[in-house]
Amino acid sequence: MDQHRRDVLKLGLLAGGGLLLGFTLPGLGGRRARAGDADVPGPAPAAFIRIAGDGGITLIMPDAECGQGIWTSAAMLLAEELEVGLDRVQLLPAPPDARLYASPALEEQATGGSTSIIGDWERLRQAGARARIMLVQAAAGQWHVDPATCRAASGMVHHDATGRVLPYGALANAAGALPVPGRVSLKEPADWTLIGRSQRRLDTPGKVNGATVYGIDVQVPGMRIGTVSASPVLGGRLLGIDEAAARRVPGVRDVVRLDDLVAVIGDHFWAARQGLEAASPRWDDGPNARMNSADLVGALARATEQPGAVARDDNDAPARIAAAPRRVEATYELPFLSHAPMEPINTTLHIRPDGADLWVGTQVPVRARDAVAKAAGLKPEQVTVHNHVMGGAFGRRLDVDSIEQAGRIARRLGYPVKLIWTREEDISHDLFRPYYYDRLSAGLDANGRIVGWTHKTGGSSVMARWAPEGMKGALDPDAVEGAAETPYDLPAVKVEYVRHEHPGVTTAWWRGVGPTHNVFVVESFMDECAAAAGQDPVAYRRTMLARNPRALAVLNLAAEKSGWGQALAPGRGRGVSLQYAFSSFLAHVLEVEVTQRGEIVLKRCTVAVDCGRRVNPDTVASQIEGGLCFGLGTALYSGITHENGRVQQTNFNNYRMLRIDEAPAIEVHQVESTEHPGGIGETGTAASAAALGNAIFAATGKRLRKLPFGLGALQTA
Repeated sequence: MDQHRRDVLKLGLLAGGGLLLGFTLPGLGGRRARAGDADVPGPAPAAFIRIAGDGGITLIMPDAECGQGIWTSAAMLLAEELEVGLDRVQLLPAPPDARLYASPALEEQATGGSTSIIGDWERLRQAGARARIMLVQAAAGQWHVDPATCRAASGMVHHDATGRVLPYGALANAAGALPVPGRVSLKEPADWTLIGRSQRRLDTPGKVNGATVYGIDVQVPGMRIGTVSASPVLGGRLLGIDEAAARRVPGVRDVVRLDDLVAVIGDHFWAARQGLEAASPRWDDGPNARMNSADLVGALARATEQPGAVARDDNDAPARIAAAPRRVEATYELPFLSHAPMEPINTTLHIRPDGADLWVGTQVPVRARDAVAKAAGLKPEQVTVHNHVMGGAFGRRLDVDSIEQAGRIARRLGYPVKLIWTREEDISHDLFRPYYYDRLSAGLDANGRIVGWTHKTGGSSVMARWAPEGMKGALDPDAVEGAAETPYDLPAVKVEYVRHEHPGVTTAWWRGVGPTHNVFVVESFMDECAAAAGQDPVAYRRTMLARNPRALAVLNLAAEKSGWGQALAPGRGRGVSLQYAFSSFLAHVLEVEVTQRGEIVLKRCTVAVDCGRRVNPDTVASQIEGGLCFGLGTALYSGITHENGRVQQTNFNNYRMLRIDEAPAIEVHQVESTEHPGGIGETGTAASAAALGNAIFAATGKRLRKLPFGLGALQTA
């Protein structure tokens, strides 16, 4: 069997007839799909495609939908090669099965890191093309003609010479009995009818008419609703509660007390919340009772004075800086950040002696399943996961701490329970984007050109906790992404990483962890070098991009479309940022106004992006727009602080988001590219903070190096 056939498996006929087609994933150690592996009601699905005898086409979605539009874009890839319209494709969330649904980029069943289209680009098109070829072969066999004389279009196979036509549904059984072809030729871009053209999102109608069921909407017969209070200090323990007072609240049914939390279960959420307040939990704050932000940051700053794990070391940059006629130095700080998705943490779970059902929105269904199994003392195959679309995730639902917590509670109950965290619980018990402390130095020659560049970044390692196999010794590759490799041609570079873990704080992925941090630092410092050299920030960057034409092209496009260099009114300024992150190139020019009171008003964002082949251009624009607003709001207002071990932020009143009336006008200019697709979901967020800081400097002459940039930052600068 040739290599291409070894990564393909036909899973056989559907119960009741039809084509059931699955594919194993290259690069996953030869794992193979087996019929029945997936754990969903009804016929076991193949990896990606089910074509029923009635013509229904189902795409088993390997990617979780968090609002980013991946279900539509992935369906476009399949439908393009299958020669059907998007209206013919039904979507079904993939069950937990890493052998079938693992991301080729992440090597586990997870949605994150802007990797979905990168991973789906080849495999879903190949899936559609192979299914189409099998359907054509089935039709040709029935007509006793050469398959080359047949064609597929609009969900039917045509034989133009005789005018005969058969719909896919009539061919599904026969196609399901045929051998699966190996790697096949795909359609030429000139023949695409879906890819590269903006399509309406498949999930929009259900969100508009209320048909979409998020995890928080789940209704299960016999279900009750609970809410939770965990120790406000990590490592703390529950001393006691007034359980009698909680049970006196009308509608309260159960109280579950564990070492580090208390849950109150009621007929409805209001009863549970009132019962929890009446319980008045008392806590022993434990070893982190005196933790505060000043001490955390001080310890991190001191840690970065020591040598770190070397990510890049080209041409002895420290020596070149020491010999340079001018030296530029700066330190930057970025705060802990909460994810704060609009849909707060929720888990619905029914644990029985013989198994469990989990209803949740998760980016990691296998980890979610295994968390329930561990908490309930069950085997993983005894747990059924019903995955739902999510009302935001931003990396928060890559962790399963809340699901494990729900398992510990639900195993003590004999009925289904939906556990909902309050907004206060959600923010104060989040797993946070790390605090970062960065030290940079550059040496400039007599003409202002950079002759040496050093960058030392310090912070917690998410990789070491979440995927330790991804560590390279003491080096966290994510922590230096966007720093070890920049778009620029620099003659001497040294980049180091100092891992520093804070007691009492757990860190996690947050919408582009490494790049959202490093793009801010690198692009802010690049602007400082341009200012020290007395040169225009865009022109200064151009001199270092001769070997990077894609980066130069987006920089030039953003500068042109923004009117870079044109005069602005007093109090206004433009800032620029350039990045290569998530395999995409992006340049961002932001125009701001700074009022006499120090208020920062966002006026206009101009973005140029080259993300390679675009699947759905409308989604590209939407993701950049949303990412910019998310990132700009964070850069202006957001930060998590601690006092006496407790998180000080509790809700959107003191963990601010960008309001709709604060959003700038946004223009997204997309480069036509023939390169392999890059990621897009986190690019806008990564582009935000540096352009904002650089625009504030252009407007005021004040350089801000510590996020967030709110009113107080300018007043003290």
